[in-house]
Amino acid sequence: MTESRHPGQPQLSAAELADQVRTTIDRAVETNKDAVAATARLFADCVAADGVIHAFGTGHSQATALEISGRAGGLVPTTRVGLADLVLRGGEDRSVLADPLLERRPGLAQRLYELSTPRPRDLFVVISNSGVNNSIVDMALLVKEKGHPLIALTSMEHTRSVPALHPSGHRLADLADAVLDNCAPPGDAILPVPGGAAACGVSTVTSTLLVQMVVAEAVALLSAEGHEPPVYISANLPGGFERNATLEAHYGERLHRGGH
Repeated sequence: MTESRHPGQPQLSAAELADQVRTTIDRAVETNKDAVAATARLFADCVAADGVIHAFGTGHSQATALEISGRAGGLVPTTRVGLADLVLRGGEDRSVLADPLLERRPGLAQRLYELSTPRPRDLFVVISNSGVNNSIVDMALLVKEKGHPLIALTSMEHTRSVPALHPSGHRLADLADAVLDNCAPPGDAILPVPGGAAACGVSTVTSTLLVQMVVAEAVALLSAEGHEPPVYISANLPGGFERNATLEAHYGERLHRGGH
């Protein structure tokens, strides 16, 4: 027997989730038309200037950083900044990653920035659904202090609904040159659960779409302006690995993909 629901309360089902996700996708596409164009312009300018795009997020935002960096169909000059960089390139013991308060460590953003070895023409994408965590805002402040373009990928509904936690009073979106709004609700999950909770996060779906929309626009700009877009093809296609390696060789050790 199906449990009764209050009028207007979404059903907990795969079909209802799909409907809610479609609605959120439509809203994200409409909301971000100008932001996608602005971000694509910054991406294209960075690539044309021989820069690298650095993607940073903690927690589940790392999924979107992965979508930006080093995937088939994506741009080659991309790198992923992650907490594991402290171990993989920073020489710290792996036990540091078990610290639940690692994201709050003073100087964390500075250390991760240094390990990413950016150059002046590089661009940063900082990803956070809430946009208020200290390490996220620290990184955004540092990126702007160093003169890099900054893209924020966040939930504007979430970030506006919670207090700023950083001592500066800033949220991620306050500092960015362009803001992509993933249109996720506060807390990310979209299907109410009896008892006041909610299930099924949507931010990864919409954030992934926004990233791919930006890549599409950036590739179009690069092509129209006479540049051959450096785009990965699948290493599982004939010749893919060799082609990708040739493109990566141009950037040498500037591409970091190990952070988790």
